[in-house]
Amino acid sequence: MIIRNVRPWGAAAADIVVEGDRIAEVRPHDAAVLGAADVDGRGRLALPSFSDVHVHLDSSRIGLPFRPHTGGPGVWGMMLNDRRHWRDTDVPHAEIVTGTLERMIARGTTRVRSYAQVDVDCRLEKFDSVLAAREAFRDHADVQIMTFPQAGILREPGTVDLLEESLKQGADVMGGIDPCQLDRDPVAHLDIVFGLAEKYQVEVDIHLHEPGALGVFSTELVLERTRALGMQGKVTLSHAYDLGSVSEAVSRRLIDEFAELDIAMATVAPSTTGHLSLVQLAEAGVRVGLGEDGQRDYWSPYGNCDMLDRTWQLAFVNGFRRDDHIELALAVATMGGASIMSHASPRVAGVGDRPGVAAGDRADLVLVDGETPTSAVMDRGVDRTVIHDGRVVADGLRVTGR
Repeated sequence: MIIRNVRPWGAAAADIVVEGDRIAEVRPHDAAVLGAADVDGRGRLALPSFSDVHVHLDSSRIGLPFRPHTGGPGVWGMMLNDRRHWRDTDVPHAEIVTGTLERMIARGTTRVRSYAQVDVDCRLEKFDSVLAAREAFRDHADVQIMTFPQAGILREPGTVDLLEESLKQGADVMGGIDPCQLDRDPVAHLDIVFGLAEKYQVEVDIHLHEPGALGVFSTELVLERTRALGMQGKVTLSHAYDLGSVSEAVSRRLIDEFAELDIAMATVAPSTTGHLSLVQLAEAGVRVGLGEDGQRDYWSPYGNCDMLDRTWQLAFVNGFRRDDHIELALAVATMGGASIMSHASPRVAGVGDRPGVAAGDRADLVLVDGETPTSAVMDRGVDRTVIHDGRVVADGLRVTGR
């Protein structure tokens, strides 16, 4: 297949030659070269497809009517609100989850790391729904499933057994959450998280909302375990949006240790001021990915399955104005997340690095209208073609090939 007349990362018009699931060549556009299997880029931008590495497919209300927000304050209050209401719909849960994933793919996301809540209320029901969605779109996107103790690990007896069963059934990542604030026993919490990850040879992703010095303390425990167990490159911190609030010296130390231990970070572009500097993280070589978090769910009304929208938000909350910084946000939203899901994917090596659309790269691309990558983030056009493993899987905001 040849993807004709596109502008990789906003460069001059080019033709991208695809062989199998890889980009074989990127060459100057030649209007005289035509083929039956060509994709007409029509001068659009060619970018790596999006990677949403922090999404709760299992709590989505995409496709359902809006409802008033009824969540209480804090993680526990929000979790109880979700627990009270998530079954209150005439649409089967698995259909909602699958429909949400379909909408994400249609808008350009072909790499997804989704949480699947596992607790004594839903047991493995939400996990099974995410598993079914992954299977339904196995040819359209790569989906990793994180078994996630949203209600904590220690507060409700039976949780650990359910988490272990989900790992036996194919969960890709072991999740943890707020070791100090939620379970109030960080040593026991992290011992279970890392113990199960080691037993089943999966990666770890810690959901961290804890503020200031408390968040730094939990992070230091994660660093300690990562180093002791030799799990470099296998741990992600999600949210962690207050680690930059303590002091510049603490922020610098944490960034250096993340780089040393190859600990990744997943952000949802929060409206806070205490997060670590995205520019400093990129310059240090820390893998950073982006996610949409909830999708119009019982936690909040935000989320529309469009990672280009969330890229705009990432640039906005970081106060970015320069083109290279806004393009950094776009690189994080695409290859940043890809490098979290697979070490075979090139990571974003710094502010000016634009990986993912070169010979040898995987042919996972999104073609989108825009004058420049920055204008694409600002305008968020809808003329999109999505390619996964060298196949067109969506066009015009509709999934194809099903």
